[in-house]
Amino acid sequence: MVSRRLMVVGGVVVVALAGIGVASMNGSKSATKDQFTAAMVSDTNGVNDKGFNQSAWSGLQKWGKANNLTKGKDGYNYFQPKTVADYDTQLTQAATAKYDLVAAIGNTFKDSVETVSQKQPKTKFVLVDEQADKKYKNVASVKFHSEQSSYLVGVAAAKKAQEVGDKTVGFIGGMRNSVIESFLAGYQAGVKSVDPSIKVDATFAGTFSDPAKGQTITKAKMAEGEHVIFQAAGGVGNGVFQAAKDQSSTLPSGSKDKVWVIGVDLDQTNMGDYKTKDGKQDNLTLTSSLTGIGRGLQLVTKQAQKGNFPGGKTVYYGLKEGGVGVVTKNLNDDEKKAVNDAKQQIVDGDIKVSAIPAK
Repeated sequence: MVSRRLMVVGGVVVVALAGIGVASMNGSKSATKDQFTAAMVSDTNGVNDKGFNQSAWSGLQKWGKANNLTKGKDGYNYFQPKTVADYDTQLTQAATAKYDLVAAIGNTFKDSVETVSQKQPKTKFVLVDEQADKKYKNVASVKFHSEQSSYLVGVAAAKKAQEVGDKTVGFIGGMRNSVIESFLAGYQAGVKSVDPSIKVDATFAGTFSDPAKGQTITKAKMAEGEHVIFQAAGGVGNGVFQAAKDQSSTLPSGSKDKVWVIGVDLDQTNMGDYKTKDGKQDNLTLTSSLTGIGRGLQLVTKQAQKGNFPGGKTVYYGLKEGGVGVVTKNLNDDEKKAVNDAKQQIVDGDIKVSAIPAK
C-alpha cells in the first residue's frame, strides 16, 4: 500500500459539493443525540480497493454495529474524494456534518488533516498511517509496525526463492514515503535472515492508483527471472497480480516458473486465483502482509468514545497488539514453520526490525 489509508455521507442522500461526489448511505434507524458518531475519509481508491481503505471501512462498520449504530449521518459513514485536491473539502464536509470523530485513511492526508483540524477544533481527527505534529491537540495519529509483518513475508519469499532456485526477489512500492519504505525495510531484513545472498530488487511506481504501471513494472521483473514479488502499492498492486496471472496462466500446473505475488494490507489470496494452461484452478498469492487498519481504527475510536482520545499523540500497533499480521494458508510446511518461528521471536522481542531500508 500501501498506502493506506475515512469517509461519511448523510442518510440516503447523495451529497455533492463543488463537483465532489460523496457516497450514498442507507439506514433508517437514527442514533440519539448523546451517541458517539464517526466517519472516515478514504483516499481516491475508495472503500472497495481490496486493500487499505477497505480494511478501514470494515473496522469502522464493526465499531458502528457493535454500538447499535447505522450507516448515515447519525451513526457511521464514509466520504470518498475524487482527487487529492478534494481532501480538504471532504474532511470539512465530514466535520460540519457533526461527526464526533473523523478519520483520514492514508499517509497522503497529513497536510489536509493539519489544515482542517485547526478550522474545526471541536472535531476529533484521526490520521491513519501518518504522524501529525503533536501541537494539533484534536488530532490523534495511528501508525503500524508494518516492518514486522513485512519481515515475515520476506522470510516466506526467501524460502520460496530457494525452492525455485532464484537469487533475486522483487518489491514494488507505490509512492516512496516512510510507510512504504518500512514495508521494504522489513522485507529486506526477512529475506536476509534466511539467505543473505538473495537480492531484493525494489521499484517504486510513484503512484498508488495506476494498475497499468503495476503491470509494466511486473513484466520487467518477470523478464529478469524473478518469481516472487511483494507489492505494497495500493491500486498499482492490482496490475501486479494481473501481470503475474497472465504469465502463470501460460504454464502447466506445477511449473516452477509460476510467478508468486505477496499481497498487502488485507488477505489478498483471492486476487491470485487463475487457471493454468492445462485448465486447472490455481492460486499465486504466496502470502499477505496484513495491516490491521480496521482494528486500529476501532481501538482509537473506542478510546475517543470513552473520553480517552489520544489527541496530540501517536499510537503504534504491531504484531503483539494484533495491529499487523501475516497469512500462512498458501505456505508449505517449511515456509510456515520459518514464518511462525520468526513471528514469535518478534513478539518476544528477540528480533528487532528496523523501519529504515538497507542502502
